[in-house]
Amino acid sequence: MRSPASLSVLVPIFNERATIERLLNEVVAVKTGLTVEVLACDDGSTDGTREILSRISLPGVKVIFMDENVGRGGVIKHLWKQATGDVIVHQDADLEYDPQDYIPMLEPLIADRADVVYGSRFKGSIEGMRFLNRMGNLTMTAAARVLYGVRVSDLMTCYKMYRSSLINDVHIEANGFDFEAEFTARLAQRGARFTEVPVSFSGRTFEEGKKIRAFDAVRVMRELLRCKVQGEKAAGAHG
Repeated sequence: MRSPASLSVLVPIFNERATIERLLNEVVAVKTGLTVEVLACDDGSTDGTREILSRISLPGVKVIFMDENVGRGGVIKHLWKQATGDVIVHQDADLEYDPQDYIPMLEPLIADRADVVYGSRFKGSIEGMRFLNRMGNLTMTAAARVLYGVRVSDLMTCYKMYRSSLINDVHIEANGFDFEAEFTARLAQRGARFTEVPVSFSGRTFEEGKKIRAFDAVRVMRELLRCKVQGEKAAGAHG
């Protein structure tokens, strides 16, 4: 398989005025050795984030504005239509993750040992992760391993990097945090090779803007079960 030459960084953004400018600067500073495009998409922010984004001018960064809030998964699906990279990675805008971790995540893809790489906080660092979030994530991850045979330890990690060819004709219904479950299920059903690398993580509090809530775990578990029962509806298979 041809070694990837380009990377698309998909950045869903919602009310992140305190961090978005610093985050985008950190992303463009990463030396991946690839051609990098950064698709920064505001999901209907109301806190002044959109005004900050409208002023940003950074190399390789394209700013996109959604007309209304569609959810994190909805933004990623929208950006799939615009991404041109051989490899895609998801990047939250809150500074919980370090974009320098793109470099070790790319290595298994370049070496053709995997098609999908998850950045595992449980194998790296989980500074600031609340106990309930940790337990919920471990439970959801265990369910994904049992149902789909994926060898991952952190289902809900933001850092998911994968070959763009994997999403050709894929059909994802979920728009919220349950997107993570359906996305993983669909790639597993396409026969994608999964691996993971340790990444660093510095969690923030709900007061600081943390968005995932307990009911999101219920939706994730429901999505894992639904995808297993229904199978993949989309045309096309992993190649």
